Amino acid sequence: QVQLVESGGGLVQPGGSLRLSCAASRSIFSLYGMGWYRQPPGKQRELVAAITSGGSTNYADSVKGRFTISRDNAKNTVYLQMNSLKPEDTAVYYCNVEGSSRSHRGDYWGQGTQVTVSS
Repeated sequence: QVQLVESGGGLVQPGGSLRLSCAASRSIFSLYGMGWYRQPPGKQRELVAAITSGGSTNYADSVKGRFTISRDNAKNTVYLQMNSLKPEDTAVYYCNVEGSSRSHRGDYWGQGTQVTVSS
């Protein structure tokens, strides 16, 4: 059963912007914080932004000031607004639960959405 679906990736020039969306099931969205992860080619997956059920946010140093995570409780959707994009932001981006366990997150990894930043 698909419980998390990412969308919104694409090709963008350096300095440009994209907004990613993650549609979640209500059972997940209402109980846990959510996070955005990314995996560049040949590298391990890393957490870039997280938001609690109460709306508190945290960011990796590499994206602070450029990315904004938010959530719409009515739509069971979490967003990642990405501004001032750099080539090093190129990766497959995934959403998942946060503030939970590694094994729990393993239940939900999906296909992700590709973000490519290139001139």
